[in-house]
Amino acid sequence: MNRTTLSLLAAATSLAAVTGFAALTAPDGAAETEATAPARLPVERSSLLCPAPATSDIADTVYTSITPQSGSAASSSGSSTAELRPSVATLRGPADDAGKAGEEKEGEAEKEGSAKKPPSHKPVVSLKQPGKPVGAKASGSAAPALVGTATGRLAPGWTTQQTTTVSAGNGRGVLGVNCTAPDTDLWFPGASLAKDRQDYVHLTNPDDTGALVDIELYGKDGALKSQLNDGIQVPAGASVPVLLSTLTTDPAEDVTVHVTTRTGRVGASVRGAGEETGSDWLPASADPSGTLVLPGIPADATAVRLVAFAPGDDDAELKVRLASATGTISPAGAESLRVKSGMTASLDMKDVTKGEAGSLLLSPAEGAPASPVVAALQVTRGKGDKQEIAYIPATAPVTERATAADNRAKGSVLSLTAPGETAQVKVTASAGTEGGAQAVKTYTVKGGTTIAVSPPVPAGLKGSYALTVEPQSGGPVHAARTLLLPEDGIQMFTVQTLPDDRGLVAVPAAEQDLSILGD
Repeated sequence: MNRTTLSLLAAATSLAAVTGFAALTAPDGAAETEATAPARLPVERSSLLCPAPATSDIADTVYTSITPQSGSAASSSGSSTAELRPSVATLRGPADDAGKAGEEKEGEAEKEGSAKKPPSHKPVVSLKQPGKPVGAKASGSAAPALVGTATGRLAPGWTTQQTTTVSAGNGRGVLGVNCTAPDTDLWFPGASLAKDRQDYVHLTNPDDTGALVDIELYGKDGALKSQLNDGIQVPAGASVPVLLSTLTTDPAEDVTVHVTTRTGRVGASVRGAGEETGSDWLPASADPSGTLVLPGIPADATAVRLVAFAPGDDDAELKVRLASATGTISPAGAESLRVKSGMTASLDMKDVTKGEAGSLLLSPAEGAPASPVVAALQVTRGKGDKQEIAYIPATAPVTERATAADNRAKGSVLSLTAPGETAQVKVTASAGTEGGAQAVKTYTVKGGTTIAVSPPVPAGLKGSYALTVEPQSGGPVHAARTLLLPEDGIQMFTVQTLPDDRGLVAVPAAEQDLSILGD
């Protein structure tokens, strides 16, 4: 084998080993003299982190977990597993749960009452086979954050949703969140430091070594001053909830939270809670971009508020459009938004959907450069003491597949948006966690529109089930799923966007040459 061939094989093998995600498999009939295009191979390992669900003793939480069935199985010499276990501890800092864990020694945490340890480390969720979801339940305020890993054929597309219902109190509402992969750089536009809000950012460390995290807060005039946001320690396998109001004295109404790690990586989500508006989880926005899509605004939204932040050096002049069932329009009075560099801007869009479900499209204004921004929506249903909020962050398109894990026989609404060309999308409803038969339906989404449909329901459904979205042809598709769970006249709901599940990874193909070096 010549030295060039050895180098290519070593490089490709090293890539698969370093990422820990893909098996390197040479395609049949590969050319012996030319390198082929990168192969799309199933990941072999996935990590998910779920935040501690609630602080209320009357909270009820449902976990639904699934790995979708796939036409291409991951190659694995070992067994396949997918489990979520309680984190080592939920650490609370000295200043009203500020999360300044670095000021406490781990060995003294329980003695000082600053650690809330889970009762056991048995798996809360344990998945057995692709295509068959599993469910689990937890109650009260003691439910911990969860940390988990999937391997082998259970890794590609592994998805878990955490849905919590709190029927009363300041934190009441339906709080839904897709458990997330760990990261090092996350943006959360749409949080608040208003007097009637208690917003926390939950940090969970999946690794065997500690993580060091910085939290930056940005309001309408720029960075908010703080002396407590640098160097927050998140011990190995632990979770830290940080109350945002302990990081600054500025009562800013619209805030962008920036979470970065100096060492290690964390999963992060923001829990927003208001005295009158209820509560829900705010996931991270898609990466900064000049063009963003925020899919899945409910038809009966009574108020919609857009919050955006420009992390670059240039201001962003944004054109705001609404993609509804009939086409794309510029909302009257909310056609544009200017976002100054390093500052958070907001736009009150009121009941912009006017009874017709839609999605928000952000792009550079005519003649303006494509300055990168991050963005999210705060959406309200109901009015007065019956109102309820949910969040919709900007989300990337579904390039190959995405899944909403927790759906019920009633109350699920699937939104599909094609901001460019018309697209065809296949939607698969899995079997239920306790029984039922898979169902499949294909939808056509016209370019520049959003469709909101009652998705297929498995025949004989028992328990909850998963919806998997797979684009078949046409332009890019963005997706979101709304779960409606009204209670006592309150329009409780939650919205989960569906970014691609990254179940496949590109691995450069190695040159296939097994000849002996020299004759």
